[in-house]
Amino acid sequence: MKNNKENSEKIALIIGGSRGIGRAIALRLAQSGFNIWLTYRGNHAAAEMVKAEIEQTGRLCETLCFDISDYEETETALGEKTEARAPDVVVYNAGITRDNLLVWMTREEWDAVLSTNLDGFYNVMHTLLFPMLRAKKGRIVVVSSTSGQIGQAGQVNYSASKAGLIGAVKALAREVGKKNILVNVVAPGVIETDMTKGLPKDQILPLIPLQRFGSPDDVASVVNFLCSEEHMYIHGQVIGINGGLAI
Repeated sequence: MKNNKENSEKIALIIGGSRGIGRAIALRLAQSGFNIWLTYRGNHAAAEMVKAEIEQTGRLCETLCFDISDYEETETALGEKTEARAPDVVVYNAGITRDNLLVWMTREEWDAVLSTNLDGFYNVMHTLLFPMLRAKKGRIVVVSSTSGQIGQAGQVNYSASKAGLIGAVKALAREVGKKNILVNVVAPGVIETDMTKGLPKDQILPLIPLQRFGSPDDVASVVNFLCSEEHMYIHGQVIGINGGLAI
């Protein structure tokens, strides 16, 4: 009976859910009634902490540790999970930075960012799309960045990867919309996470009309809306969450 009940409940797969924005999204979707499949690359302690937080809400959480830049690892981990059923929601939140001016940027810095942020999207979605198409329903939300919309000096690699995600989502939306799979992008601006701790706040705040950095919960609330709102006609769109940094 328990297995039947679990199979009838909604599942959200969070790619990159152990910290920061991913953690906030996982917790918000759990509060909205989703059981969570949470992936992470290597921080076991952080993943276990999020798992415990999710289970305190009364929802189930399974953690999956693998490197999304590795196609075989991704296919093995997600292929096994989706044999029985597809997730109802997929949030692609994985991303790394290796900031440098392009003139000094090494090939390793370029490849590392593109292989995780952009190739990882292919690896994940190529594995998940057939199960979702069979189910003829689902929602996909990809976390891009304001840097992918307007560019950022010192982040040519990161901006290229995040802009690439926007183009990929717009094309994918045209492919799968007729199967009742909604695909959208959220593009956070400067969000207070470990990734932005070293930024010069006094120089950046004057550029943001709301005069504050965003919080992970600011992003999670929009993702939750895209994933859980019953009446949904938003498809193939990019929603900026940046306090007015990019208008």
